[in-house]
Amino acid sequence: MGAYEEKKEACGTVCLKYLLFTFNFLFWLAGGVVMAVGVWTLVEKSNYISLLPSKTYAASAYILVLAGAIVMVTGVLGCCATFKEQRKLLGVYFVLLLCIFLLEILAGVLAYIYYQQLNDELKQNLKATMINKYRQSDENEHITKAVDELQQEFKCCGSNNSTDWVESEWIRSADSKGRKVPDSCCKTEIDLCGQRDHPSNIYKVEGGCISKLEKFILEHLKIIGAVGIGIACVQVSVYIFLQLKEVFSKHNNLCYLPSLWSADYWNGVYMLPIPKSEGRAILKECG
Repeated sequence: MGAYEEKKEACGTVCLKYLLFTFNFLFWLAGGVVMAVGVWTLVEKSNYISLLPSKTYAASAYILVLAGAIVMVTGVLGCCATFKEQRKLLGVYFVLLLCIFLLEILAGVLAYIYYQQLNDELKQNLKATMINKYRQSDENEHITKAVDELQQEFKCCGSNNSTDWVESEWIRSADSKGRKVPDSCCKTEIDLCGQRDHPSNIYKVEGGCISKLEKFILEHLKIIGAVGIGIACVQVSVYIFLQLKEVFSKHNNLCYLPSLWSADYWNGVYMLPIPKSEGRAILKECG
């Protein structure tokens, strides 16, 4: 009977270890997804970030990249901690999980806050950026490139409409060579096509580029917020699972591997490694 109980306990330990290993492997994969979303946000249409006066949008993406990298490191560390059962390693694992949780919540909150203020910010700043900085100096070359890409990609012209370009410092200068709008406003972009602003030649989009850029950024913000808060919720769910598992284990009078967040672990009641018998780790009865 004793041998049967020992075998049963050892089996429970092994099953729990592989369960935690599987969780950490999935956690590592999730880290890759989080980091990929952050990198995708920064790389795809990265020029548009220069058109935004606030750095909140970029900050949310950078936070996701950082969180994703930490998640991947934590996943590997968790796999090692599961099998080596080193107290210090588990402590580092816990601290990293806490950092990840806070970073992901922060990214989600920043994305939500910026979501609320984006429309007003674009209305106040996009037009001013276009008319004052477009083709004004080498320092603003990235803005010029962003505006041209924006107008061609989204088939729009001007912040609100094509008449916004009448106020442009560049359009008023001799450098424009008589253009009424930049060539990037043309449906078929060729040199000096902006000299003719007839509707058959120039994009006439209701709401101008503001509505197009706002829609684009909002879609990205939704993804950033959903990924950040979603992964954080998964972590909370895992924490609850581990607590329920511990309660269930104690109820069955068996000391399975204590949860990292449990008072028992930090008070050192169950010290690892567990004594071994016949080369296999065994568990003692509680009490």
